[in-house]
Order: sequence, then structure tokens, then C-alpha cells
Amino acid sequence: MDIATHLAVIDRLCAEEFPAEPCRSESGTAGPGYAIVPLETSHGMRVGHAWVRERTVTDFQAYREAIAERLHDRWGRQPPLGQLTVRLRLSRGEEIPEPWATLSLLTDELDVWQVAGAGRWVALGVADRDRADEIRLLAAVTEIPPP
Repeated sequence: MDIATHLAVIDRLCAEEFPAEPCRSESGTAGPGYAIVPLETSHGMRVGHAWVRERTVTDFQAYREAIAERLHDRWGRQPPLGQLTVRLRLSRGEEIPEPWATLSLLTDELDVWQVAGAGRWVALGVADRDRADEIRLLAAVTEIPPP
């Protein structure tokens, strides 16, 4: 896990154009106005023991916090954005724009910053809600404000 490399990925996403159509690749998912990329992915957590998974989630959360500290220095400290309300709104049939709908289903909490002068938002979270899937540290960049 290399914080400098992950910050460079976030910077690149902040500067790149978004695709006109939704697409998925090894490097993540993207669509009009957004991109979501895994910065780190666990290996073998789909079938691991519960205590190993919990320890890995804890490690990924600590790593998220370390990256978030650098981003707080850039764009100011913001309180984490809980995803329960967004999931509830989705379950009631409300349309939540991407990438926020996907992020709410994958994460419990996001660190979110508005990038000064760029018209973009950056979100950072740990995707650990699906025990049948790998744990991922996700970064998202979007032109769409959080719901």
C-alpha cells in the first residue's frame, strides 16, 4: 500500500475526462460525470475466516484514514458521510445518481471533499459490506454532488 501512488491516482482522476457512456474495466467503473477505482483489493477474503476478514477491514480502514489525512490537508477536514440514509432512500425507490448509489451499497461511510475550483468531488471509502466479495479501498471522483 503506497499512499503517494494512490494520491497520484486521485489527482489523475480529478484531471481526466469522464466517459460518455457507462463502462467497466480492471481499473474500475466510470460513466458520465464519475469514475470509481479500487486503490487496494484484498485477496482471498471471499472465503476467509471471519476474524481474518475483520482484521483486514480494520487495516483497510486505517489505510483509508491515512490517505484521508493527506486529503484533509488539501481540501479541509470534513465529517464522514454515512451511507445508511442513502441506502434507505434507494430502498424507498428514490433515484440516487451515480456514483453515489453504487458507493452507498458498497460502503458504510465515505470521506468526501469538494475539490476547490475543479467542480469535482472526491470520495474515499472501504467496500466491505458484501461478505461474498473482496474488501476494496475505493476512490471516486465525480462532478455530481453527494445526495
